[in-house]
Amino acid sequence: MGKKGILERLAEGPVIGDGSYVITLEKRGYVKAGPFTPEAAIEYPDAVRQLHRDFLRAGADVLQAFTFYSTDGKLSTSEGGKVFTSADLNQSACDIVWEVAKTKPDTLVCGGVSPTPCYTQGKGKAAVQKQFQNQCEIFVKNKVDFLLGEFFGHVEEAEWAIEAMKTCGMPVACTLRIGPRGDLDGVSAGECAVRMARAGCDIVGLNCSFDFHTELKTIKIMKDALAAEGLTPYLMTQPVGYHLPEVENSIVGYYDLPEYPLALEPRLLVRFDCREYARKAYELGVRYIGGCCGFEPYHMREVAEELAPERGGIRPPGADKNSNWGDALAESTITPHVAIRHTKEYWERVIPASGRPGGRLTNELVAYEGQLK
Repeated sequence: MGKKGILERLAEGPVIGDGSYVITLEKRGYVKAGPFTPEAAIEYPDAVRQLHRDFLRAGADVLQAFTFYSTDGKLSTSEGGKVFTSADLNQSACDIVWEVAKTKPDTLVCGGVSPTPCYTQGKGKAAVQKQFQNQCEIFVKNKVDFLLGEFFGHVEEAEWAIEAMKTCGMPVACTLRIGPRGDLDGVSAGECAVRMARAGCDIVGLNCSFDFHTELKTIKIMKDALAAEGLTPYLMTQPVGYHLPEVENSIVGYYDLPEYPLALEPRLLVRFDCREYARKAYELGVRYIGGCCGFEPYHMREVAEELAPERGGIRPPGADKNSNWGDALAESTITPHVAIRHTKEYWERVIPASGRPGGRLTNELVAYEGQLK
């Protein structure tokens, strides 16, 4: 009997996605901040392979091939004079992800399609969809389980991506990087969801740019709009792994923060924030629950632990080493006051500190940015 597909699994209960690749690999020294393109799939395959392994051990049901921004319009000449095409990168990424996925045979593999500069350059629908088709050809050849269009700021481009992906004959998910105010053209979040569903999207959702608090508010708007039109795609969320309350009403999200992208660590979610995210997303009706930039494997492990009751008691493969809500701290011999921190009740009361009293020097920084402009 073959493994169950993504839609069949979503019908049964929550599916756990994976997390951050571009940002995590940048922190580890394998991706250049700025371009954020995936040459590492060819240049440093072991680094990508290990991150897949880590997410799988943390409980991910789905591994996404490392192909973010792998469009021929986005890719540029890399160090050493090598030119990587979308086909080069996508094939290498598929080889790596399947190698890891096959170690746990029920793992689903997802091929990711990204926005292309052709759209913002105004080259038209045919040129844009040709770029998407080029990305998808390798995914079809490598028999991924489903396709995901992600990181779209314009719902029109997302619609074009969905149409192109639907020709491949497999389930299609698509996510926008929007908040409650809607897309970059002013299309409301609710209308975006309806248009994506009508384009044929099986799984409608959000990824990147905003934290889980904002993303859940946005997906609720989308869910209500879909229900009003009698549309029933599955819902998906993959927020960034940082606290970003200041940018909830921004159009572009955390890109408005002066800390982006190299000083975000003080905002990082702690593992129990991920428990809150998973629980609230599930209760809202989201069934594909993953993470985006900043979500490390240990974050996704907490999502899997939180949703274990809804998944038949299944805990992550690495659960034997996981101190679930700190339960193993009772065995700590460091000091007695660490040993008593072994309960859910304790950790639910902790309010993490940044260790940086006063925060950033906003006025001085604003003045400096003004000089730069």
